[in-house]
Amino acid sequence: MKAATIIATGSYLPEKILSNKDLEKIVETSDKWITKRTGIKQRHIAREDESASDLGIKAALSALNRGKINASEIGLIIVTTVTPDMFFPATSCIIQNKIGAHQAAAFDLNAACSGFIYGLAVADQFIKTGVYQKILLIATEAMSKVTDYTDRNTCVLLGDGAGAAIIGSTENKKGILNTWLAASGKYGNLLFVPAGGSRMPASHKTIDEHLHYMKMEGHTLFKVAIHSMIEAIEKILAPLRISPEKLDLVIPHQANLRIIKAVAKGVNLPLEKFYINVDHCGNMSSASIAVALDEARKEGRIKEGSLVLLVGFGAGLTWGSCLIRF
Repeated sequence: MKAATIIATGSYLPEKILSNKDLEKIVETSDKWITKRTGIKQRHIAREDESASDLGIKAALSALNRGKINASEIGLIIVTTVTPDMFFPATSCIIQNKIGAHQAAAFDLNAACSGFIYGLAVADQFIKTGVYQKILLIATEAMSKVTDYTDRNTCVLLGDGAGAAIIGSTENKKGILNTWLAASGKYGNLLFVPAGGSRMPASHKTIDEHLHYMKMEGHTLFKVAIHSMIEAIEKILAPLRISPEKLDLVIPHQANLRIIKAVAKGVNLPLEKFYINVDHCGNMSSASIAVALDEARKEGRIKEGSLVLLVGFGAGLTWGSCLIRF
């Protein structure tokens, strides 16, 4: 059986930057408070006329150009997002058309902040079974569109961006070594957008009550996130008999610096082994890991032979991990 490998990556961050100082003018908060509680100093914000597909297209083209791959070679496009352009058609279909990948099948996947890992797990299966030769996985989020800038507990966290990866096949012992996924719907009330779906369609009431924005129960979520990410690291390494210290780099979901520090301590790894970009990107939901992966490659943190673990958690709740030998 063939193995799946990441051929190329790409990313895109909107030009507009919203700093903590900017937020001080919008809501009752401070740079000191945000930095201490989250580790975030700034985040990128999409323009009013910029949607998730626009961000995703730029990340996808970046990956295609870097991999010297023509869009016509892509057999499947998977887009992970919680901020699609619209309910339907799928954002993946919009991107498929605009990048000229007319031979590709396309669908969206919603696993919130775990979306990129879930997408890698799906792509891994399609490549291993030979159904597709090249898959374009895009994680794109315009979180500012569902951010309530009157809620200081959530508006300081979220940013916009997109990351992409092209997955192909390899016959050597490199590539995706293992994936591990989990979910628990009982925690769904900790992180969600109440209105806009079939349970609570849009109305004057839902708009007036800010129900189309993200709601979060941060205290409980903080604890669950740490436990889930530690579990995801342990579960993926155990069957391969690989100890955490053998990892060259861990790329976690960039939700909060305190969570990342707690996970590092929980698996007994130095923080230096964790790639962190939450300071300048904030929480970009499913795009966080995808963008961090591309940045790590550009910075030379990932080299030939590097053993890299991706780990994340998100609304649902969902969580998971992916182990890759580059």
